[in-house]
Amino acid sequence: MESKEVISGIELAMESAIEHMNKEFSSVRTGKASPSLVENVMVDVKAYGTKMRLRDLAIISTPEPRQIVIQPHDPSTAEDIDRGIREAQLGFNPVNEGKLLRLPIPELNEERRQEMVKRVRGISEDTKVRVRGCRKEGMDAGKKMKNDNVLTEDSLRDFEAEVQEITDRFGKLVEEAAESKEKEVMTV
Repeated sequence: MESKEVISGIELAMESAIEHMNKEFSSVRTGKASPSLVENVMVDVKAYGTKMRLRDLAIISTPEPRQIVIQPHDPSTAEDIDRGIREAQLGFNPVNEGKLLRLPIPELNEERRQEMVKRVRGISEDTKVRVRGCRKEGMDAGKKMKNDNVLTEDSLRDFEAEVQEITDRFGKLVEEAAESKEKEVMTV
């Protein structure tokens, strides 16, 4: 394997970690309604005898800035969806109107905002761990290429410097995204 291939593989893995982090961030409440707050809630559907994501069971919309409306494809699953949202402990109390559910988005108080910031920090720390894992894999691949005489001592040093530079760049992206999300959560 060539060093350029390894470098591009490391970058792809780190980009994937960032994408995952951004997806996780979208599920963190900021005080305004968004389908992403509930779309990944797992619902135990009794009629089907299986667990499914809410987005696969219903149409999720936000007709107002402080309300999410969930319209099940199959009205018989409304009770299961209601239960699934309550069990997910997102701080929502669904209003089941038979054919659809309304989720009023409560105003975030200071304590709840602090909890959200902790969650954002946890997500960003997990992402940093993934980025460092990619770095380690890259460094290990560099050492293996050196042992296989693909890289010289000098080219190994250059390779490792490039891997470190990529790691620093992605680490900075994680920091900036986390700061931005924290600011968004704390904005009243």
